[in-house]
Amino acid sequence: MQVDVQKKIAAKILKVGVSRVWIDPSQLDRVSTAITRENVRSLIKEGVIKKLPEEGVSKGRHRKIAKQKRKGLRKGPGSRKGPVVDEKLLWMNKIRAIRKFLKTLRKRKVITPRVYRQLYKMAKGGVFDSVRQVKTYIKEHELARR
Repeated sequence: MQVDVQKKIAAKILKVGVSRVWIDPSQLDRVSTAITRENVRSLIKEGVIKKLPEEGVSKGRHRKIAKQKRKGLRKGPGSRKGPVVDEKLLWMNKIRAIRKFLKTLRKRKVITPRVYRQLYKMAKGGVFDSVRQVKTYIKEHELARR
């Protein structure tokens, strides 16, 4: 039995969408005979046609993702926003500056070739973050000749 028209009429009366109109499956023959808005109104009063409750948006997926984020997951390159930081470029710039500084110290005979090689290897190992750190290290360990 077709009750599409009755459903549309009921939806307008109840001020909801067609998907939120519920019709009692055992009373379908009665509903199909209802032609006018008045007939549909009487069926609503009797409880044959009802308005279904609103369905909200589930938070289940959100909770699952939040739990994963607390564990430190979902932080890959696809999730990141903002400027891309090229770690290799940063390293290259830093190591080049340190090596240039060490070469000038060796050339000026502030440090011996042996100390130069030791500091060079340390720089390669990532001990120093900047030229300033190299300077403080040389001062603290009294590696300078003068």
